[in-house]
Amino acid sequence: MAPLSRDSGTLRGRRFVQGGRATVRAVLYMAALVATKRNAVIRAFYRRLIAAGKPKKLALVACRRKLLTILNVMVRTGHIAPLRPYRDASFRAGYLSARFNDS
Repeated sequence: MAPLSRDSGTLRGRRFVQGGRATVRAVLYMAALVATKRNAVIRAFYRRLIAAGKPKKLALVACRRKLLTILNVMVRTGHIAPLRPYRDASFRAGYLSARFNDS
């Protein structure tokens, strides 16, 4: 996910992310997009970059890299955040059956 450059001599081109697996990049992009709205740490980081005058796409790519770093640390240390109680599968099943079986 490192930015690639199109530089030649004195010409400086725009940076872009191209390497790696496209599916992983797409999943991380969507995860970062949601995290800028829902995750307090990523949201603060994103807003700080925007306030510093960075383009939104650049800030989102930076959030994607930060999210990837956080996920790598979680996997390495074995510390996976527990699900909230209302996210439990049995609760979801009961909630959905009660909500959509009104007859």
